[in-house]
Amino acid sequence: MGRQATEMLKGTLEGIVLAILAGRSAYGYEITAWLRDRGFTEIAEGTIYALLVRIEQRGLVDVEKVPSEKGPPRKVYSLNDEGREYLEEFWKTWSFLSEQLEQLREGGNGSGH
Repeated sequence: MGRQATEMLKGTLEGIVLAILAGRSAYGYEITAWLRDRGFTEIAEGTIYALLVRIEQRGLVDVEKVPSEKGPPRKVYSLNDEGREYLEEFWKTWSFLSEQLEQLREGGNGSGH
């Protein structure tokens, strides 16, 4: 992934993580591994943990501490109602942006004229 992709990803990573959590509860390393398995190989684990702290502070996820065989309890994150609303808004915004970008790529000016 090049610099341009990394910069674009920064703006969408929060929505991507919330979308992952909409499918199932997960802890930070699981989310990082899921992303890496899908080609987002340059995402640092610390980036995901910092993002999880932010979305927890904003009340978009519920957190449960689950015992771990390898050390301290893990924080398992799950999307709550507020997070679902935020994710729905993210998808609406994403759809709008992708439609506008597609029109630009096809040579249109995006004005519908």
